[in-house]
Amino acid sequence: MEIPTDIETLYQFPTENSRSWESVLNFTDYPYFKNQKRFVLQNCGILNPVSIAEYIAFGGYSSYLKTIKSNKPNEVCEMVEESGLRGRGGGGFTTGTKWKFAHNTEADQKYLICNADEGDPGAFMDRAVIEGDPHRLLEGMMLAAYAIGASKSYVYIRAEYPLAIKRLKIAIEQAKKYGLIGENIFGSEIDFEIKVKVGAGAFVCGEETALINSIEGKRGMPKPRPPFPAVKGLFGKPTIINNVETLSCLREIIPTGVEEFKAIGTERSKGTKVFALSGKVNLTGLVEVPMGTTIREVIFDIAGGIPNNKKFKSVQIGGPSGGCITEENLDIEVDYDSLISIGAMMGSGGLVVMDEDTCMVDVAKFFMDFIQRESCGKCIPCREGTRRMLEILEDITHKPVTSSENEALERFKGVTQLEKLGKVIKETSLCGLGQTAPNPVLSTIKWFREEYEEHIFDRKCRANVCTELRTFTIDVDNCTGCTVCAKKCPTDAIIGSRKTPHFIVEDKCISCGTCYDVCKFNSIVIS
Repeated sequence: MEIPTDIETLYQFPTENSRSWESVLNFTDYPYFKNQKRFVLQNCGILNPVSIAEYIAFGGYSSYLKTIKSNKPNEVCEMVEESGLRGRGGGGFTTGTKWKFAHNTEADQKYLICNADEGDPGAFMDRAVIEGDPHRLLEGMMLAAYAIGASKSYVYIRAEYPLAIKRLKIAIEQAKKYGLIGENIFGSEIDFEIKVKVGAGAFVCGEETALINSIEGKRGMPKPRPPFPAVKGLFGKPTIINNVETLSCLREIIPTGVEEFKAIGTERSKGTKVFALSGKVNLTGLVEVPMGTTIREVIFDIAGGIPNNKKFKSVQIGGPSGGCITEENLDIEVDYDSLISIGAMMGSGGLVVMDEDTCMVDVAKFFMDFIQRESCGKCIPCREGTRRMLEILEDITHKPVTSSENEALERFKGVTQLEKLGKVIKETSLCGLGQTAPNPVLSTIKWFREEYEEHIFDRKCRANVCTELRTFTIDVDNCTGCTVCAKKCPTDAIIGSRKTPHFIVEDKCISCGTCYDVCKFNSIVIS
């Protein structure tokens, strides 16, 4: 078959009975996709996301219909537990075991909630799955609801995902027309109802009990546990909460794929994991790899490494609740337990890659600022502790007011307080978000303590990112005395006559960098 001359062909998708185009790479032969194992993402970019007919043509909903006709709910729980599927939302609890708590709890009503409240900076997996393959999520929810005995379900999704919400609602309406949602589905006496609950974007609502409060119309704040939601959750009824990726794995497991799923991954972490790659890396986007793949393979083999021949410095994994992985740990496997052993965590799957031009103190400050603003304020350790940690980070990334020894000592004590504060917050916060809030700071201190010491003692930022610590001088050999920098300086810190070298008065300089930006002769030196 010849390629049409009026289109540009990037690659082709091979199917069982199709003829291939010559000299056109298969989708799976591209370096970015070659080492991936796509379960959750297998239909994204291939099927029309708003066509239930295409989804069914590719085997969609067959797992659900087979299951409700041939398997009992407790058997489904056993399958999922045997598969080794663990929650992809961060905690990594065994999904089948979690389901059994709700299945074995007697109640007149049970609920299933899909947590699509993806609030981590740099994470966009849930959004992409719903936008690209919403029916896969719906089928996973149907399977989960059947297993635990739930007839009502919710998708809790943030309002910042308008396209995902639109396509999800279209998919729900299509499933209703096909009789897959409603009462007495295909004569099975099984009822299934689903509602979309749009959240306001609060990060804390990613926590299970805060999410439940929000659905009930209350303020999104965590509750003490126990009782756990699986026993007493939404409206006081047994409730299972799984995230988008966890539910989207189910079609590959139930009812015939348990052994295939178990064969992928490590001893304690089975299947695949989707990561959202962003930051200083050549190829950004979604990557789905088998558990056990190393971080080095993800960044350098799949994503093409660091751009502009820069040196790799670190990768932040797990978002604000995660930690950083350094070059010496690049060969760590993607595995729930191995990541925890080096002070990181899987989290939702955000991977933010950083190169040599990144200041790790600034990174910690960014995440702490995010966490502090998103704290619900219910418990003192998280509300006040994260605020104090942020104040300390801001203090050591700004120029000291004076040069006294006492101030230097206070700055040094700040770092020791960071570690102590972090441990107290981890041990005493109410919910999982508060308990993991100090992780970015503790992780960067552990692996990049010398950068903290430079900020405190030398008052230097080696990456020149912390603007308050930058020192600007003028190279008199290059300066032509054009006076442009002096005219643009907001504090009149630059002095000198026209056509003679200029100088910067350090006491007046606020390190804004305006002079550096406007100089055409490379006369401004940053140190």
